[in-house]
Formats: sequence, C-alpha cells, structure tokens
Amino acid sequence: MTLPAAPGITPRPPLYLVDASLYVFRAWHSMPDEFQDQQGWPTNAVHGFARFLLDLLERERLRHIAIAFDEALDSCFRHRLYAAYKANRDPAPDALRRQFAHCKALCLALGLPVLAHAEYEADDLIGSALHARRDAGMRGVIISADKDLSQLLFEHDEQWDYARNQRWGMAGVKARHGVHAHQIADYLALCGDAVDNIPGVTGVGAKSAAVLLAHFGSMDVLFERLDEVPFLRLRGAAQMAVRLREQREHALLWRQLTTIALDAPLDVADADFSRGSADPQMLQGLCDALRFGPLTRRRLFSAAGLPDSPSVASEFA
Repeated sequence: MTLPAAPGITPRPPLYLVDASLYVFRAWHSMPDEFQDQQGWPTNAVHGFARFLLDLLERERLRHIAIAFDEALDSCFRHRLYAAYKANRDPAPDALRRQFAHCKALCLALGLPVLAHAEYEADDLIGSALHARRDAGMRGVIISADKDLSQLLFEHDEQWDYARNQRWGMAGVKARHGVHAHQIADYLALCGDAVDNIPGVTGVGAKSAAVLLAHFGSMDVLFERLDEVPFLRLRGAAQMAVRLREQREHALLWRQLTTIALDAPLDVADADFSRGSADPQMLQGLCDALRFGPLTRRRLFSAAGLPDSPSVASEFA
C-alpha cells in the first residue's frame, strides 16, 4: 500500500503509468477465444484489457495517467544497436495487432492519454513521462511487473504488479531482485535478459552480477577495478575477471539496451497527463464493433463519466 505523507508535508500527486502491452498480451493468452467482433476477428485480448482497465479506473481515483503501448516491435532504436534484440520472439499475429489498435482506441475514447512511438518502447515512454513530470512535483506509480522498469524508481515512486496486487518502492527493489533500483540496467547487462535476447557476460549469472554490483556499486567502477575480481568470494572469480575483460565492449552495449531512455518524444495534448473528456460517439462505436455486452458497456460509460450507452439504456428501458 502507498505510505501516507509525513505530517506537514504535502503529498506528491501520483502519475499512473500503465505498461499496456503486458496486460494486452496477458489477456491474449488467458481469455477464451470465443469473443469476436462484427467482422469475425477475435477480440479476447481487448475484452481482457478492458476488464483490467475498468477495474483500475473503478479502484483508483485517477487524475493523471498515461497508457504506454509498444509500437516499436521491430523498429526500435535498440534494433539498430543490436540486430538480434528480441529476435527470440515470434512476430505478433495480425489478429493480435488488430486488438492492440482496438485497445489504444478504447483508451482514447475514454479520454486517457496514450503514449506510442515507432522508435521507442513502452518502457522508454513511461520513463520519459515520469522524468518530465518529476520537476513538477509528481511521483510515479508504474503499473507493471516488468523488472526493467524498477530502474526508474526514485524515493517517492512505486511499482505495482497489478495482477498480484503487490506494490514496492525504491527501497523494495533489492529484496525482489538482489540489487538497488539504480543498478538494474547494469545488473541486466552483466547477467543478461533472456526475455529480450540480451546475452550478458559469459559465465556471469544473476547471483554473481548481484555480488559484483554490491562490491563495486556500478559496472563502470567494476571495469575500473577488474584486478580485484579474482580475490572476491565468487566461484570461478579468476575466470570471471578474464571474461569481463574480454567482453567489456559487449557489456557496455548490453547496458545501452537495458537502460530505459528518458528523452523519448511525448506527443500528448495535455503535458501533465490529466484525464481528458471522453468521446461518447467513439466509445459507442467501439462497443458496437467489438460487441461488448451490456455490463461492460455500462461500466465503460460510467468510467468515462457519461450517461448509459444508448444500446444499454434501450435494453433496460
């Protein structure tokens, strides 16, 4: 749970930052494929995402929010640095790509600011939005279970694994991952990240990477003091020092891949990510096209601060 502010201190307003792709993919894999739109395309992912989004909007009194989508599936700047970045993933099928577009449209219809860019990933957009609003006194609430995003946490921020209802702040990162928040990018560069197809340094696993960073503080200092590595209490420390020396340039490249950008372009109408006005016609059109049921329609229009959907009103008249 969020800790209360100390007496006499005005709490920082939260900026909720949603890693949308995580919840779209989760719905795609977990929801039954019986849902179809008017054209017969599957809509299980957008139905599941809508349920998640509605639960969030009904649970939290959100004034500032941004929903970040991954559009840089194969055009991200990281692919130019390392062609094999995320090459272990199968391309998203057309049926899922269509649903991503529907999820994005649903957010816009609800008046929720959307972030998407052809060269930057959702993580970069979340990091850039949070970085841009810190000077205005806001704090971040990052809704994602992705450990990469923990590197963004400062003193007043928190990360929220929504599915497990677990929250943690900057101080809780070490208990979860074995390193501090500011060390996450170095940690993943050293031990690798199989999810993103980042190899890491040969022979350096998660525990070894944590020990190295606990001793040296950062990867930069580690490479400055490589001569100390053979004397650490690590199995195979001498060989590890050799591998680190041989693969220094690779490790620096891996860190470029694991570091979240804070300067991605943010093309949003409202710079403070305030919730905007909903578009009732757009929302109604999506409800019809995606064949949402009466309960979901009613919840969507209620979350948008609108009267009941005309189709729902007529059904219950």
